[in-house]
Amino acid sequence: MKAKASKPSPAVKARRAAGVAEVSARIQEDSLAGEIMSRRWRILLSASSGVLLALAFPNFNLPLLVWVAIAPLIVASLDGGLGEAAIRGLLFGAAFFVFSTPWIYTVMHQYGPLPSWEAAGVMALMILAASPYFVAFTLLMVWIARRGKGLAVLAAPFLWTALELGRARMPDIAFPWNLTGYAASGNLALVQLTSVTGIYGLSLIVAAYNAIVVWLAGCAMGWLKRPRGPALSHPPGAMLAAFTALILGVALIGPRFVPAAQASQVAHLVQPDLPQSMEYPANWGVIHAGDMAELDGLSIAAGQKDHGLVVWPEVPAPFSLTDAEFARRAQVIARDSGSDFLLGVIGWGPGESGRLAPYNSAAMLDPAGRVEFQYDKIHLVPFSEYVPWRDFFWFAKNLTGLAGDFRSGTRYAVGELPGGRFSTFICYEAVFPGEVRRFVLNGAGLLINLSNDGWFGRSAAAAQHLQMARVRAVEERRWLLRDTNNGYTVSVDPYGRIVARMGVDVRGELDAPYAFRSDKSIYASWGDWLPELCAAIGLILLLMVALRRTPFGAIADGLKPVTSRVGGPMRARSRPARSR
Repeated sequence: MKAKASKPSPAVKARRAAGVAEVSARIQEDSLAGEIMSRRWRILLSASSGVLLALAFPNFNLPLLVWVAIAPLIVASLDGGLGEAAIRGLLFGAAFFVFSTPWIYTVMHQYGPLPSWEAAGVMALMILAASPYFVAFTLLMVWIARRGKGLAVLAAPFLWTALELGRARMPDIAFPWNLTGYAASGNLALVQLTSVTGIYGLSLIVAAYNAIVVWLAGCAMGWLKRPRGPALSHPPGAMLAAFTALILGVALIGPRFVPAAQASQVAHLVQPDLPQSMEYPANWGVIHAGDMAELDGLSIAAGQKDHGLVVWPEVPAPFSLTDAEFARRAQVIARDSGSDFLLGVIGWGPGESGRLAPYNSAAMLDPAGRVEFQYDKIHLVPFSEYVPWRDFFWFAKNLTGLAGDFRSGTRYAVGELPGGRFSTFICYEAVFPGEVRRFVLNGAGLLINLSNDGWFGRSAAAAQHLQMARVRAVEERRWLLRDTNNGYTVSVDPYGRIVARMGVDVRGELDAPYAFRSDKSIYASWGDWLPELCAAIGLILLLMVALRRTPFGAIADGLKPVTSRVGGPMRARSRPARSR
């Protein structure tokens, strides 16, 4: 008895044809997954990308470069092995930090004081400590790109932003200096995003723009899939054009819609312009008696003119309220000016083995000369104010010389002024968004940053430091008073406008307007929600790659063809009818 073979219906034929077409398309797409360029070019692109990103920051001041600076690194990270990827990430980090932070060597060599080779060693160590995040980026990109280059391009902005959060949260040796978003923060409209997302929102937008540039280039050059269909004939170009138009529109038109903050009070920021020194002799006060008398006069006259807060910067000399002579000087300034007097000092407290230990502190005397507030710096500068892991980093054992190793404070202190509450953070703490946020959560309605950037000379460090501190005002929607030894001394409103500024390398007093605020920005309330979300998205993409399952078949141009059990491409076929 023979069984009749029935012909497949038109619907079945259509499904089979679609299956064959899909498999053919995937096989064709897989052919595009070959190497884009040689190893030499990948390494060159990675190093060049680090240089381009450095040029977007002071003192090069070419911020437009940030919108394309990461693209070469993304392209280079789509091919090669994991070992090569690690080398590329390290080269990117080295190029970026050598060009953007060469002042690290100068500070270590001139004020460490360290011989040239040891200063270079410390700089190399700091580069190594900050570069693992770039290494992680290139490693993860290469791993994802093996599943699909398009999927890797999609993941790039999320991985980049999540790893910047890692740079800010690394214990002991965190160095979130010059995060990508700062290069775009100079625009008054764009920087407003940070009140919602923190600086990481700008970093994400910049990284996403770079990824779209790579997507467009890949489609144009044939190593990324071109989307099909008349409606999607040129989506990368259209998306890049739309993104560019949106950013330009916000940047050019947006500033006129940023509100103007109204100040209600004035502080007197004194910029001492005292010389930096590796050591302070016992007779320092005698040598600089004229300088100190001039500073006393400036401070008292300013306070008498308008009773308000008088501020001196982070300790630029051996100032300590445990020194009876200096304590009397500070009390005279407070009483004669009739003002609260906030200043940077070396504080002393219990240390190891019952000995007194130094703290980098800020103290405030009331108009009667009584100490009413003290804050001890929590986040110290590694390899400057203290040496982390000293037994391991043996060559850096002589770095701290002014008063020995500083100890870290533990309390995010809030003080009282007529009209509201304030907090002070000191120098390097200005680069940590999450730490400044803690002061606002504790009730600070005004932020005061005391700093001594005189160690940097006229290098790019002081301008970079101001660039980052300014963003803290926008993130928290607080006035920021920033007082330094020799620049940049400024008053910043809650929207990022520098409303008062003193020149650099001059001695004087700045009448700095400010006001107290009690509202909380979204960033102040929610913290680092955006980079944490990016980390979650990146983890999901990595898991999808690890499980070799992805819904992004139309995006991931490098997907491997569907395979049969024997490993070859699965072919669509119909089973022939069999007779019995």
